[in-house]
Amino acid sequence: MSGIGLLNEKPLHASLKQWYARPGDRFEVPVDGFVIDIVRDALLIEIQTRNFSSIKSKLTRLCDAHQVRLIYPIVQEKWIVRTASGGRGRAIRRKSPKRGRLEDLFWELVSIPQLLSNPNFSLEVLMIRQEEVRRYDGKRKWRSRGWVIEGRQLLGVTDRRLFGESADWLRLLPEGLESFTTSDLATRIATGRELAQKMAYCLREGRMIELIGRRGRANLYRVATPCLTESETLG
Repeated sequence: MSGIGLLNEKPLHASLKQWYARPGDRFEVPVDGFVIDIVRDALLIEIQTRNFSSIKSKLTRLCDAHQVRLIYPIVQEKWIVRTASGGRGRAIRRKSPKRGRLEDLFWELVSIPQLLSNPNFSLEVLMIRQEEVRRYDGKRKWRSRGWVIEGRQLLGVTDRRLFGESADWLRLLPEGLESFTTSDLATRIATGRELAQKMAYCLREGRMIELIGRRGRANLYRVATPCLTESETLG
């Protein structure tokens, strides 16, 4: 069986599972060789706090025969608690100036963009408040300056957004954006060019926007024209 397993479950993952659960849900259920976090009737629910690439194969195979929903938290507000080495000294708690936004999901979504067009797949983003506990370890100075993350705790969920159909994803695009480059998109949603490029890549792979040409050296996109139904084609 492939899955996170209760023995390796992190506190944040466990808290999100408890928050999302409803009466009648089943937990850690084996399905087609995988362990599923939550099974709600015919819906398989997986919670992933990061690294979508690690569950790409699992999601792809499960979506062949099941309705699958991926739950992904984005940290909108983070409190950092720093403790001294060996538990000596007073813990310091401060609020991080960084604030996550809904579009941050595309940093991870680039690992599974083809699933956006799969009718069996849906994704729900939870905007959360989180506490991150860090411990000082003088032996680890590279990048972290000696601070090691010991755990993450859920403080609360401030908002949620479900993506299931093309219309849900296209609402992320600003209104009136008929044709655009990734530079246009970055400007309109006030984000960096790299994130806008990842958004465009995912929406294109999900068949929601299409490439229509070039503007200078930049690709030019527009919302994809809906496919004709069989009756429209014959008529």
